[in-house]
This record gives sequence, C-alpha cells and structure tokens, in this order.
Amino acid sequence: MPGLVTKITDTIGAVGVMTRAGLIPFPRLDKGLKSIAAVDKYGPFAGPVHAHAENGLDAVAIIDERGPITYAELERQSNALVRAWQSDGITSDSVMGAMCRNHRGLVLTMLAAAKNGTKLVLMNTGFARPQLVDVAARENVAAFVYDDEFTEVADALPADTRRYRAWAERENTTIRTLDDVIAGRGTSAVPAPGRSGGFVLLTSGTTGTPKGAPRSHTSPLASAQFLDRVPLRRGQTMMMAAPAFHGTGVSQFALALGLGQTVVMHRKFDPENTVKLVAQHKCDSLVVVPTMLTRIIDLGPEVLSKYDTSHLKIIFSAGSSLSPDLCKRVTEAFGYVLYNLYGSTEVAVATVATPEDLTIAPGTAGRAPVTCHVELFDDNNQKINSPHTIGRIFVSSGLSFEGYTDGRDKERINGLLSTGDVGHFDANGLLFVDGRDDDMIVSGGENVYPLEVENLLADHADVLEAAVIGVEDADFGHRLRAFVVIAPGVDQNAEALKSHVRSNLARYKVPREVLFIDELPRNATGKLLRRVLIEMDVDKT
Repeated sequence: MPGLVTKITDTIGAVGVMTRAGLIPFPRLDKGLKSIAAVDKYGPFAGPVHAHAENGLDAVAIIDERGPITYAELERQSNALVRAWQSDGITSDSVMGAMCRNHRGLVLTMLAAAKNGTKLVLMNTGFARPQLVDVAARENVAAFVYDDEFTEVADALPADTRRYRAWAERENTTIRTLDDVIAGRGTSAVPAPGRSGGFVLLTSGTTGTPKGAPRSHTSPLASAQFLDRVPLRRGQTMMMAAPAFHGTGVSQFALALGLGQTVVMHRKFDPENTVKLVAQHKCDSLVVVPTMLTRIIDLGPEVLSKYDTSHLKIIFSAGSSLSPDLCKRVTEAFGYVLYNLYGSTEVAVATVATPEDLTIAPGTAGRAPVTCHVELFDDNNQKINSPHTIGRIFVSSGLSFEGYTDGRDKERINGLLSTGDVGHFDANGLLFVDGRDDDMIVSGGENVYPLEVENLLADHADVLEAAVIGVEDADFGHRLRAFVVIAPGVDQNAEALKSHVRSNLARYKVPREVLFIDELPRNATGKLLRRVLIEMDVDKT
C-alpha cells in the first residue's frame, strides 16, 4: 500500500495532469469550483453534465443515429427522467438494470440513475436469458431499461420488473419508451440524492454467470490515471466504438463528458462504418477493444485510404491484450496514435502503453500512470524485483473495487489487488502480460503460457489470429492445440506454422496440433472464449 509520501506525490502529480488536460480550468477557478460541487452533488458521471449546462457550455455532447444532442438537452432530459422514475416508485433504494447498445438512451439512463441515487447494473448485450435472469436476481434488479432487440431476453425477467424501452424499433403499447415517460415532466435541476447510486460493472463472464464489480464513490483525482499517458483534451471529438456497458467504454465516456467533448456513437459495430464516422466527424480519438481494432486493420489499405482520418490523434484500446503484430499493423495504417491500456473490471487501470512504448516494444502493456502502482509477486507472495522474471500481477488504484456484490473478493497483498494475470517487466520497466494465471499449461513438466505462442503465430504473414489451449495427453499430461484463422486465399499449412514456432521458441512450446477455423469464439466485449475451444468437437472443425 502506498505510504503517506507516495500519496502526497500522487496527489500533486494528479492535479498537474488534470490541469494540463483541462479538467481543472485554470485560471477560471470559479468554473472549476462549480464542477467540483456538481460532482459532489451527482457523482463523477452526471456531475460534469450538470456543470457544463450550468456554465453555459454550448456544445454537442452526443451524436448517435438520431442525430446530435447537446449538454443542455442531456441535462434537461435526464432531470425529467428522474422525475418520471420517482413517480413510478424508483428511489435510491432501487436497483435498475440496463441492456442497451451505444446511444443516447443508455446515456440518459446512466445520468438519471446517478441523479436519483439508483444503483445501475450494466448488463452485457451478449447475455442469453439464463444469464440475465441470474444476474438480475443476484443484484435485486427491480427496474429494467432495454433496447427492443433484446425484448425476448428481457421477457425472461419476473413479471413485476418495471420496464422501459430505450431504443424503439417496433410497436409496443404496454412498455413505455424513455421518450414517453420524459414527455411533460419538469426539466429543472433535481435535488441531490441521499446517497450515491453508482454502477455495477460485470466481469467478462467467459464461463458461467459473470460477477458484479460495484463502482460507487471514486476519488476526483482518478481521471488523472487515464490523462497522464493519453492526450485527451477539452473540446475534442471521440468515436466510441467500444460498448459503453463495458469498463473501457464507461471510463472513456466519463472522461469525454468531463472534458466537454463530443462523443460519436453507433449502436452496432461495423469496421468500415466506424472509420467512415471518424472521418466524417473529424474525430480526435477512437475507443475500441482489440477485436474491433483487428477488424478495422483487416479492411486493408485499399478501403482505409478512402477515408481521411488525419485528425485522429488517439486510438485507445483496452479489454484484452494486443499482439505485437497488431501493434505494428496499426502504426503502419494510422501512424503513431495507438495507446494500449491494461487493467481489469476489478482493478480498473494498471498500466498504459504509449505509441513510443509500442514502437520500442510492440505488445507491451506499458507503465503505471500517476496514482497507480504495479508490483509482481511469486507463488510465495514475495515481491519480484528482477526484470524478465514472471510473477503474478498486483495493482493499487484509486478506482479498484472493494469486492464483488456476492461477497467474494480477489486476492490482495499489502493493499494491492490481484489482476489474475502473470507478467514480467523488461529492463526498461515496461510491463508485459504473459497470460492468465489459470491459463498456464503444464506440458511434459514445463510451464507454457498460451499468449506467447499465440502472439508468435499471429506474427506469421499467413495468420490473422490464433488461440492456444492445453488438452489432456497420456504422455505429457497436456499437449498444446492451436486454433488458427488464416488470411483469405492462403493455403492451410499446419507444418509450416509448427516450424515457425519451433524456430522461435523452445520445443515444448510447439503445438502438437494446428486446427484451422473461420473465426475464434468471443463474447460481446471481444474476450476469447477458451472454454468453447476446449469443448469443441475437433472432428468437425
């Protein structure tokens, strides 16, 4: 746990970062004090919107498929929504769920929940009925906001769950839309809630029912963790391609609101449409998860060259690891604009890699930004100080959670929280994530982390992406099986790929099997579903 001197240094550093980014509007400290008061009143998400409206900011907050909406309009509509919910009996004691794509309806739900002090559970849009029912029951969800496309999933909720439709695509005379309930309501500022509602973010849920990680009160200095190494600034335009229900989307959207930026949204991700929107709105930043970034790069230079993306200063990627090959391809396509954030739903921010870091060491997770601290520990909980030594990754962050909503927790050492990953520092102090602690494969008595093999396979000219798992083997305990997606028009050549691995890694890291598939199984946030690969009937691949 950081000591007093470290905390003082962190605070000074964070204030400096926030001032440079424009979150502390020096010398207009009167506006800064209003912003602080608004955040104290409504929280870090709704507070900035209220402050911008009060300060007369004449700017578009969101551009979605319905068009633009200003900060002032968001403020008025969210106030009206609070009053509508209160008349329906939704209070600060209530828990609300939301299952929505990226659009203003989700944003209004987030703002109104914060102003009402209502806890908001952000559901994964990839949920099937059983997962939604399980999470809603565990979190005591009494009200639910959803898009029409999720009607069949939402119908699995108990009949007494109060429902609202955020994005209407069909006739429905029984479930009101958010527009319906807002109409005719007062739009003036609402009183501060008695207590903070906050978000409940859900873990990726690659197996079973995802756990809930609550986010309530956070330090006002926490924004500096992102702004220290990523040059987001006041008045820019952000393309939010990552799902806003995910930690990546929520964090970057909150920053954009704090900085008075314009955020461009589209409900469903399409790689070429995303690039088109970046060009059309002259976006300064693009927020993605790595699978989205891969699909954009795979468009190729012929498609990408049709769009002017010269305004793009930041491609912000988070949610899973970036292969060295993808880092190089992004730089070739867009220049030195890639920023890679490493963290988790539980710890929030751990490290950030800048374009300079990724040029020196493609695939690195970077360094810990201001107020964040990362340490490695061995299996005996002893701190690792030497470079190139793999250990378990632990993080201290003002945004870290305090435990899951079901009472469980992650391992903690000296006040630092486990990410569940293993990694190492190089001689320059850059962090590399070597894989999940529980993904390690023991083959012939040797430890193998799949990510190293996957990155090497992905670096092959014929390979688009790859995944490696361990399967039971009578002789070796486990053997490595690789699943590979190859580039269009390339012949399937398993022996060539094995030879590529054999030429670069130890013999025990060479997959015994290479299977070719059309695409890797992933969830809605792009996380690889290894369990699906493990259970796959290989005779049908």
